[in-house]
Amino acid sequence: MLLRMSSLFLRTLRDDPADAEVPSHKLLVRAGYVRRVAPGIYSWLPLGKMVLENIARVVREEMNRMGAQEVLFPALLPREYYEATGRWTEYGDTLFRLHDRKGVDYLLGPTHEELFTDMVKGEYSSYKDYPVTLYQIQTKYRDEARPRAGILRGREFLMKDSYSFDLDDDGLKHSYEQHRETYIRTFDRLGIRYKIVFATSGAMGGSASEEFLAPTPTGEDTFVACHSCGYAANAEAVTTPAPPARALDGLPALRVMDTPDTPTIESLVSHVNEHHGLSITAAETLKNVVVKVSTPGSDKVETLVIGVPGDREVDFKRLEAALAPGEPAIFEADDFARHPGLVRGYIGPQVLRELGIRYLVDPRVVTGTAWVTGANEPGKHAADVVAGRDFEPDGTVEAAEVRAGDPCPRCGSALSIDRGIEIGHIFQLGRKYADAAGLDALGPDGKPVRVTMGSYGIGVSRAVAVIAEQAHDELGLVWPREVAPADVHIVGTGKDRQVEAALELAAELESRGLRVLVDDRPQVSPGVKFKDAELLGVPTIVVIGRGLAQGVAELRDRVTGEKQEIPLAEAADRVVAACSS
Repeated sequence: MLLRMSSLFLRTLRDDPADAEVPSHKLLVRAGYVRRVAPGIYSWLPLGKMVLENIARVVREEMNRMGAQEVLFPALLPREYYEATGRWTEYGDTLFRLHDRKGVDYLLGPTHEELFTDMVKGEYSSYKDYPVTLYQIQTKYRDEARPRAGILRGREFLMKDSYSFDLDDDGLKHSYEQHRETYIRTFDRLGIRYKIVFATSGAMGGSASEEFLAPTPTGEDTFVACHSCGYAANAEAVTTPAPPARALDGLPALRVMDTPDTPTIESLVSHVNEHHGLSITAAETLKNVVVKVSTPGSDKVETLVIGVPGDREVDFKRLEAALAPGEPAIFEADDFARHPGLVRGYIGPQVLRELGIRYLVDPRVVTGTAWVTGANEPGKHAADVVAGRDFEPDGTVEAAEVRAGDPCPRCGSALSIDRGIEIGHIFQLGRKYADAAGLDALGPDGKPVRVTMGSYGIGVSRAVAVIAEQAHDELGLVWPREVAPADVHIVGTGKDRQVEAALELAAELESRGLRVLVDDRPQVSPGVKFKDAELLGVPTIVVIGRGLAQGVAELRDRVTGEKQEIPLAEAADRVVAACSS
């Protein structure tokens, strides 16, 4: 492949786009890889399309290597497939819904479990047909409420999704491990730094679930890691070690205290310690947060109270994951007006059961623990409110924020916190979708066996942005060779002799199997050419400039920044060696 910049459809920009928030968004637009069409929707220009296809090629090669078979489904899907599994309503506003001229409902597919399941059901019937793994690389659509960060969080994106079909749980575990190993090989080849973390399944359903996260300060996902035992988990999946229950005998009786002008936990702690003889910290208060939980496809809205230690906030992403497919929202003033039994700012769990309101608590709230919490009267709190005596929770919920230093649920050591971008997710789905579709295989005894499934995704277009986030410097992009649009970028700095020599070298390198980008633009200054070479991020750069008179060129390593003069007569050999190292 030989690309000449004099005819390449490319326009680089000197300034960052006004709406860009993260490095990948800025650099991919400035370097002419993508262009915005609408919020969360982007066009791919020639160099960007090459990077995208290189990533898809690596993903495809590794999936084929593990024995998966590629198929392709439509993106436009009829409603009935999603109706059968309940996801027509569960997905809520995330689905792009439309109807045809006859008024029949359709959607733009966000994921394709239903279609894969139906295809296998239509083609396979015997236990002899299994196991099988199918995959596709296809455009997906999700109506993100706040698309941002360029192609990192878009409404239209390219994704690899694969599905394993097995006859038993042992087979599913084997397929899951196969995919896990395949993902490790894939992301290693793509040059992405990643962390494998425990995760929740959300609307996908299923049991075992892990995410591949690319650590970066701009990531939207928070994850924790234990450097002692290797435990790692998405913040939504972190479990809180519960303390042992305590005996109720001999505990002080509940007492109500006047606590005027204590709108915050900090002011409450200060007041009760000063005026009521206590000596507590915020962690010994019980904060009760009221939410309203709606279920997609239903008009029913449940009032729910979440109890967490007062030194922590409710993390709504964790709460959403715990309540899925329910969608929690914070109680507003008009909601409180409709529930006079809930005294805003002074809610305690003592009255929730008689009000018919469900109460879920943090795992730290166990039988025998005593708390300072609301007394359900304006300006009053209660001390020595004991779990299991003065109130009975309806269950526990992982909703409190996770903090650095929290104990590891596996070994008890302190956890660290980092941010990352999800690049892959693997699930053991189990039989949710097989049950909905009635996917059975006739066993050797002639009796039906319900098939079990796994689901595995990689964000192909997102990986372009992830690599750009991890592989850039102050000058521009720095692509790993496996995904770069070219192996070598040759810059002819002058108008005549240098450009001619650059084209000759480019032709020789192309004949030797390299992908070559050559800057042969006659009217562009050397300074602009240098800046473009650094911005575009091809891993090897050759500059043919003033040294041509002495028969030398400059060889640059875009990754390390190393520069060296090489004889032009040896340039082809030196470049081939550099590109194969």
